[in-house]
Amino acid sequence: MARNSWIGRCAAGCVGLAMLGGIAVAQEASAPAGGAAPSGDDPAQLSETIRKSVIAQGERLDAMRSQIAAQIRQIEAMQRELAVQEANYRALRHAVGMDVLARQRGGSANVAGTSASARPMPADGAGVAQVQEQPPVGQAPPSSGPPAVAPIFNQPGVLTPRGKLVVEPSYQFGYSSADRVDLIGYTVIPAILIGLIDARQVKTTTQTATLAMRYGLTNRLEFEVRVPYLYNHTDTISREIFTGSAEDRVFTSSGHGLGDIEATARYQINDGGADRPYYIGWLRFKSRTGTDPFEVTTDCVTRCVQNATGTGLPLQVPTGSGFYSLQPGLTWLFPSDPVVFFGNVSYLHNFPRHNVSRHVLLGGTEPLGTVSVGDVVDVSLGMGFALNDKASISLGYDQSFVGITKQNNRTVAGSAKTVLGTLLVGGSYRFNDKRTLNFSLGVGVTRDTPDATVTVRLPMTY
Repeated sequence: MARNSWIGRCAAGCVGLAMLGGIAVAQEASAPAGGAAPSGDDPAQLSETIRKSVIAQGERLDAMRSQIAAQIRQIEAMQRELAVQEANYRALRHAVGMDVLARQRGGSANVAGTSASARPMPADGAGVAQVQEQPPVGQAPPSSGPPAVAPIFNQPGVLTPRGKLVVEPSYQFGYSSADRVDLIGYTVIPAILIGLIDARQVKTTTQTATLAMRYGLTNRLEFEVRVPYLYNHTDTISREIFTGSAEDRVFTSSGHGLGDIEATARYQINDGGADRPYYIGWLRFKSRTGTDPFEVTTDCVTRCVQNATGTGLPLQVPTGSGFYSLQPGLTWLFPSDPVVFFGNVSYLHNFPRHNVSRHVLLGGTEPLGTVSVGDVVDVSLGMGFALNDKASISLGYDQSFVGITKQNNRTVAGSAKTVLGTLLVGGSYRFNDKRTLNFSLGVGVTRDTPDATVTVRLPMTY
């Protein structure tokens, strides 16, 4: 039954009861004692008594109507207050569940007040009592973001709050080595080779200093720019073919300079919570501002012996890929006390280049035509948890599937599909509300993956 209908029926009932009571009182007052008949002037007295009784009942009805109206207004005010309290309860329940998990796992709630920071980093405090101060009645608490974990992937899992700027300098050191043995000849029996053996060992060291800046356009949308500076050094150890040399020769090349600048936009798709996943979609564009492989000079005479054509290696190591790339992806986080599970899935598309040529030492320019490198599908999984109120650790695995490289729609000789697998271990330590030190170690588990990659980050929130 509707509220207005119920109130109207109650008022009508009260009025009816009051009128009946007034009539009964008037009749009792008009009746003489002992049941005798009224005198000749009794009708006038009876009318006056009834009139006074009706006036008194009317005043009572007016008072009751005023009281009912006041009670109705009070009920409406209580209903509005109840609605506000229910909204506060739901918001507080969501915020408490999220923030407690974030703090227990090393989240970053205090980097941006009560919401998570742009990059996984540790939070301060632990326990329900220290999550946040209860807001005044009637005021909704600030919205909370997804829980954060120690960063071990390149894709952050949480967003920068609106109006916040995160400046993140980082340093990455990578080392890889590969052995190759070429048998140039034929075997008479498996133990005897007639011909030459070309054994090479390649050692590559890569150092990257990066400055990343992220800004929260809204509480669900952020924009990031990354500017890397690279230093690469490669040593190729081998023995000269066709000479029968007993000594190893080392061919060294290096290069340093600006790398490929990247721009990324991220959007939080849903509003998760305790035991409910968060989904963050993102889109990254990579330029080719770095020195690409087609701009450096390729060796043809430095190690040329007799009719050999040289190493075919670049005299200067490039600092960029040489291709524009577009990479859409999806990041998810699933809080499940006492850990946070997280992961990424993405697809990197490299746009082909046309009318490409490379520089050959003392050989001018060699046209290559159209070159397209393979696209990359990347999948990563991990989990993170806090050791205390300042330190947290994360464990994860990242695997990439790299396609083949084609030249003029033909597969380049020696190009094959490659699988790169990396085991990742990361940690975070919070110095204060706006400074956190993040560390990660990647160990290659497949042959083509770099042997070790160490990354140190220092995000700073303004």
